[in-house]
Amino acid sequence: MNKLWLLAPLAALALVLGGCDDDDDPAKAAYRVLHASPDAPLVNVLVDGAAVLEEVDYKTGSGFTQVTRGSYDIAVEAIIPGGNAVVIDLPDTALAAGTDYSILAVGKVADATLEPLIIARDRERVSGGQVRAQVVHAAPDAPQVDVYVTEPGASLGSATPLGSFSFGQTLGPVDVPEGDYQVRVTLAGTTTVVFDSGTLALDGGSDLLIAAVANTGAGAAPISLVVLDGAGSAELRDVATPADVRVVHASPDAPAVDVVVNDDFPAPVISGLAYTQVAPAANAYLSVPPGSYNFKVTAAGNPGVIAIDFDADLAQGAEYSVLATGLLLGTPAIDELVLVDDNRPVATETRVRLVHASPAAGPVDIYVAAPGTDITQIEPAFSNVPFRADTGYVPLPEGSYEVTLTPAGNDAIVALQVTVPLVAGGVYTAVARDAPGGGGPVGLILLDDFVP
Repeated sequence: MNKLWLLAPLAALALVLGGCDDDDDPAKAAYRVLHASPDAPLVNVLVDGAAVLEEVDYKTGSGFTQVTRGSYDIAVEAIIPGGNAVVIDLPDTALAAGTDYSILAVGKVADATLEPLIIARDRERVSGGQVRAQVVHAAPDAPQVDVYVTEPGASLGSATPLGSFSFGQTLGPVDVPEGDYQVRVTLAGTTTVVFDSGTLALDGGSDLLIAAVANTGAGAAPISLVVLDGAGSAELRDVATPADVRVVHASPDAPAVDVVVNDDFPAPVISGLAYTQVAPAANAYLSVPPGSYNFKVTAAGNPGVIAIDFDADLAQGAEYSVLATGLLLGTPAIDELVLVDDNRPVATETRVRLVHASPAAGPVDIYVAAPGTDITQIEPAFSNVPFRADTGYVPLPEGSYEVTLTPAGNDAIVALQVTVPLVAGGVYTAVARDAPGGGGPVGLILLDDFVP
């Protein structure tokens, strides 16, 4: 198996990608699929009506699958609330012997530009000392760009770009000697860098398709790169991509707090955060270099009183919500709850996450239904949810919903009931919490698109 090592210095990132199958049959065709539509839901890939790939997420690409040459009905099926729908239909698609086909779902659902992009190449082995690369522009909102592939640190002023291309176009393939390279993407005709890979160590024999896709995670870079090597895919982010963090004070009997990172007590990163408050904001984050950190939550202005002390590894490009939960003076005791966020909007659905951070409520059942529904006549959407658990992101059709919390197994007692309007493309998080000081009534801390 050939391997591609992608090294991003600030994150000490190392991704290992396997090469193409050594048992290539020149009498057969091969295909692979990449989900490159930034606002599309999870998809299934169907060949002749049968699912060959299921629940493929954005920025995920498959390895090659070899098939007998001939014509096939290929379809991409969107997984949407209430049922699935075919969004890309390629009937009677001819797949020729000795040819590799890369089928990309590109464009956006919201503006009705979702479409297939098929890249066909004759199957040719790459010699051991060479690397073959082809680049495709699959970021629908990105303008025309130039792509530079140079020695690490080379000046762009004296470099010649690999080429210039717009959405839906490709550059290459080109063969280059194995070694260290740096990939930079600039606005067309300029040296204004919008993506910088850092140093890439490319092993000989690799045959790569590199797709520039829209960045929907942390960082200012408008794109990231998805690298397909024939066996699978990996994402390469801009070298300066941070990790994003926000902090939620959800401990009802704790005073206002400071958050100290790596024992820098004179300069807390967050100061005076009161109960139910979120820092820096309910729909914003602090950006930090990825890496390992120690966090201490102390009484505001009094670093001698440490309520929470924990370590966390923050990954490049990831977004996190860190909640102080539990009771300072009681049980369950105060502790951190670290959640990994996913703020990618999906045009076909609204995405809702509910977090149980109410110490007084105990295990709960959660009902999500049309307003006015008699919950005694339906089953809960989530049963026996314990303290500090969450539902994950639940896809729902756009509309208004009544969310009801009851003690687990007891639908006669309503701990919380609230009607919420949800819009397609929205991402919503609600944290169930106690009243100030502890106990009922249960309320909510609203995050993300619940907050203007």
